[in-house]
Amino acid sequence: MLSKKAQYAFRALAHLVEHYDSGPVLIAEIAKKKRIPLKFLESILLELKKNNILESKKGKGGGYFLKKDPSQTYIATVIRIVDGPISLLPCVSLYFYQRCKNCNEKHCGLHDIMKSVRDATLNILEKRTLKDLI
Repeated sequence: MLSKKAQYAFRALAHLVEHYDSGPVLIAEIAKKKRIPLKFLESILLELKKNNILESKKGKGGGYFLKKDPSQTYIATVIRIVDGPISLLPCVSLYFYQRCKNCNEKHCGLHDIMKSVRDATLNILEKRTLKDLI
């Protein structure tokens, strides 16, 4: 399940996609239009900036904007930045792998099922981009 933080991130990113050719967007405008608490939005956008999804401009005419064309940023990338692993078990995660305690992955039916779930999910999320949000 996507966290509230991820849901807010995608709402804000959708707004930035809609205004992609219009230049930087003030954080207060995004917060108001998308009904996101301003302080929470500030931390989300800063995290996305640190991970090269967004860029910002200070001063008059400043605000946040997408660093790349919306069609070049995948939904899976944003989820990993904001929420961490996409997989439901740590033992099937591609980027956040951790061995489960007291489990033999080679003979675990749940591991095999969750690996299939992960693959099916990633098959969608790694093909869809921010442009698909609008």
